[in-house]
Amino acid sequence: MLLGINHITIAVSDLDRSILFYRDILGFTAHVKWDNGAYLSVGELWFCLSCDEPCSKDDYTHIAFDIAPEQFEGFKARVLSKGVSQWKNNKSEGLSLYILDPDGHKLEIHVGDLQSRLSSLKAHSYKGLVWL
Repeated sequence: MLLGINHITIAVSDLDRSILFYRDILGFTAHVKWDNGAYLSVGELWFCLSCDEPCSKDDYTHIAFDIAPEQFEGFKARVLSKGVSQWKNNKSEGLSLYILDPDGHKLEIHVGDLQSRLSSLKAHSYKGLVWL
């Protein structure tokens, strides 16, 4: 039986640049680095940076991170003031900031959870939505 997500690994082209982004801009905790990678964490999530050639990211695939509602606006202002690019404007339930990391990985900073999203769907359903 699966228990949840163990860790997330992403390919990065410049390890030091990515460590600076995730640690200094997003606030992850950096633990170790080696020639071709690094381990960081955010909350309980283990996050691995692995030196490789990142591939094109043209679809909607992204990683979303939680943030407390009272911290969202200050975080958003700080991140955008560092020149971080946005890839999408929020059109869904809850506050969200959609940003790109240095290699173009799509990230979302989101206020809300599955329950708040499901509750919002009762009032504003997606086209073709079926409750399972």
